[in-house]
Amino acid sequence: MGFEINKIIAAVLITILVVFGIGKVSDIIFKTESNVVAYKVEAQTNSTATQAKAQNVDISSFLALGNVDHGKKVFKKCAACHTVSKDGKNKIGPKLWNAMFRPVASVTDYKYSKSLSNYKKEWTWEEMNGFLTKPSKWIKGNKMGFAGLKDEKDRSSVILYLNQNSDNPKTLP
Repeated sequence: MGFEINKIIAAVLITILVVFGIGKVSDIIFKTESNVVAYKVEAQTNSTATQAKAQNVDISSFLALGNVDHGKKVFKKCAACHTVSKDGKNKIGPKLWNAMFRPVASVTDYKYSKSLSNYKKEWTWEEMNGFLTKPSKWIKGNKMGFAGLKDEKDRSSVILYLNQNSDNPKTLP
């Protein structure tokens, strides 16, 4: 019985020595400088390419893909966080009555993220298309948790629906 305990203790000690020994030996073999500085480099393909693609869209052909009735159906995904009626209130997100062609982050009684507040543009056809494609990529740092609308018909329809929900809908290009 005593011999069995000695074997177990020896096996545990050898295992510990091997584990720590491998770490020490690998540190010696693969010696690194402790003052190494690394930088994260982001590829331009994500947000910059998305923005370029959305801004280079033939907007009249893009808007021709959608219709207001389809936009009303798709907007149900947005209705959990936004209202679109004239007398609507802010929810988790700002009210979207008159959203098209107003300055970004311009609803006075809503607290926007810094990135949206500092994004000094207007919700044009192209801006809204890009934003709805993937909000987190279009305006980095905004607090909208929505993943985006991948389908072009869905995006164009929501944009047309938002345009209709306005005191002064814009004529289509």
